Amino acid sequence: MAAATAMFVEVLVVGIGTLTAAVLLLVAVIGPATTAKLSPVSGSSLVAGVALAASYALGILIDRAADTVLTPQRRRLRTRYFPSHSAYAEARLRLAAHPALAARADYARSRMRICRGWVFNSMALTLAADLAMLRYSFEHRTLTLAATSLLGAVTAFGFHRAWRALTMTGYRKLAEQMLPTVSAPVPAQPQPDTALP
Repeated sequence: MAAATAMFVEVLVVGIGTLTAAVLLLVAVIGPATTAKLSPVSGSSLVAGVALAASYALGILIDRAADTVLTPQRRRLRTRYFPSHSAYAEARLRLAAHPALAARADYARSRMRICRGWVFNSMALTLAADLAMLRYSFEHRTLTLAATSLLGAVTAFGFHRAWRALTMTGYRKLAEQMLPTVSAPVPAQPQPDTALP
């Protein structure tokens, strides 16, 4: 039950960012006049319910898309600690027998999935925000656009670095805890000479 709740929350966290980017893109497309007409409706409970459902659905979509795009990098990182997919699968199977360690690994994977989704959310939000700002006239628009683009690029880079670090740490810990260790042979001790003089 707790795992399912955590999964729902992480998908929702990713989906809210995706929905926000989609709304900003819609604002950019329809323009200021239509946005002003639609703004009174945005506070209704019906819209809130639809937004929650859409966030969850979009969260699933962006999570799968991000996983597909980042899979080659993830596999390269995994080969540093696991020589084959079967070795990784065996380690995961062993981990399931240790509930405390499995819970920590699940928490780490949850953070990794959120970072993975927000790599793409950051880029989508930056692009959508820039397009929306181009439709509106306000002071220092060029500076605001530049600052938004820079912040978006830094944020996307930061989420990617966090995803990579969490992924590598997860593989390293799994390998250290679950892979069978080959004990080094004990050096032979010199035996006392028992022969009589």
